[in-house]
Amino acid sequence: MSDDTNPIMMIIWIVPIILFVFYGQRIQLYITSSEIKKEIKKLDNFKETSRNELIEYVKINLKPVVDPIKKIDRFLDYFTIMPVDMDPNGIVDKVQHTVRSREDYTREQVKSFSPNVSDLELNKVQTLLEIASSLQMIYKIVNHMFLTAKKQNNYPLILPLQMLLPFIMEQAEAMKDAIPAFKAGQPVGDGIGPMVVGKMMLSSKKEIISFQTVLSETDFEGRKLFLLKAEGPNSTVGRPSDALETIVSKNKIDTIIMIDAALKMEGEESASVAQGFGAAIGGIGTERFQIEAIATNHQIPIFSIVVKQSVKEAITLMTKEIADQADNVRSQVYEMIQENTKHGQSVLIIGVGNTAGVPQ
Repeated sequence: MSDDTNPIMMIIWIVPIILFVFYGQRIQLYITSSEIKKEIKKLDNFKETSRNELIEYVKINLKPVVDPIKKIDRFLDYFTIMPVDMDPNGIVDKVQHTVRSREDYTREQVKSFSPNVSDLELNKVQTLLEIASSLQMIYKIVNHMFLTAKKQNNYPLILPLQMLLPFIMEQAEAMKDAIPAFKAGQPVGDGIGPMVVGKMMLSSKKEIISFQTVLSETDFEGRKLFLLKAEGPNSTVGRPSDALETIVSKNKIDTIIMIDAALKMEGEESASVAQGFGAAIGGIGTERFQIEAIATNHQIPIFSIVVKQSVKEAITLMTKEIADQADNVRSQVYEMIQENTKHGQSVLIIGVGNTAGVPQ
């Protein structure tokens, strides 16, 4: 066996090489497929869990006269076609119209289960619908990409899915874990902005300034403060851009300060606070565009304070570390007002985020 020309040893070395040369990609495809299958099964379970949770919640809390399953299943397959963007002129208004039309339609569909449903329950069901719909769409897209690659026996085609899957699963697990918090009407990490502003307006008079958005006025060291947040404790983000348009049409605003949650980078501490400049607001971009346009037209500087957190922390039950930052953020807001405004000026403070479980 020590002879280098031994035919048995040559076969032992050559056969694996031949196998990997001609069948290497197929072997890799089988190995990768088995791993992806496990994740797709998880996504399927997430999808079914969110659907069942939604149906159970509607039956118990809305008490519909007819069985809601068929209508819920039909709605979960609804899709939204974004406007044509070949000519970018006016695209933001078109996108905003499309998205708000979907929101209005969803709201009416929920009301059809129980015409006398309260706004609080309506917003809860609407949020659960969006979660279930999103999980179903994620499952369908991932499954489609997997089956297409497998059908073609194409390993390079499955590589992008393999690379993206950990990030997709992180988002999906976060949405699945968010369901109990929204069902119970508890604050989520994204609600830190509304929580800070809500505390600031507790002792002042409130008014509805735009759809599901609350405004309050108070004073601080000779400055007039306009406090704005979504109407809690509903599960809503309100419409701060519409509110801003109404406010600046009636008052002279010298500075805008926005408070929001922000995704932390890997390695950053959760619940850390950072200050910056510009409109701190997420979503598809229509609200931010409108806020930036109004601020530009009126030459209003925008300052921001964000509380950093992970994807899961942002949409699940607010952690103690994030909640404990509310007083710290409020102190930083007052410092920012002192440093950037003068006596007699007006400041608009916007608490951005989902205000589920956060009153005012």
